[in-house]
Amino acid sequence: MALLCWTSTAYSQSTKTKHFNTKRGNLAIKGYDPVSYFTEGKAVKGNAQITHNYGGIVYRFKNAQNRNIFKQNPAKYEPMYGGWCAYAFGLDKPSKVDINPRTFKIIGGRLYLFYNKLGTNTLKMWNKDERQLKSKADKNWQKIYK
Repeated sequence: MALLCWTSTAYSQSTKTKHFNTKRGNLAIKGYDPVSYFTEGKAVKGNAQITHNYGGIVYRFKNAQNRNIFKQNPAKYEPMYGGWCAYAFGLDKPSKVDINPRTFKIIGGRLYLFYNKLGTNTLKMWNKDERQLKSKADKNWQKIYK
């Protein structure tokens, strides 16, 4: 039974790391603190010495207090759609598009991240049709990340 549980956990971690927007070392949100989006209303760089590994994904935090808040309810603070651009997931042909951690929106208590580079701010496009794009993005993410 213990072996079965370990195998299941290893599989889900592998699946998670495969689909989440991470770089070397499975670092999420380009090193930004996921809790600060909620507590400070802005993107704040995390400290490389204050981390937590959740499901194979490494999160950095501004301070130990934020790390402890995250540990109490990690699903609340994890970015939607694996940290990929929410707008890109809401399209008819979804794709994994990188994000700018400073371009975000909190919707229904969840963190949504967006691409914002070279004059293209997908948060502005998202805001024009948020309801439909969010509905499509939710469905598209479920197809990819099972």
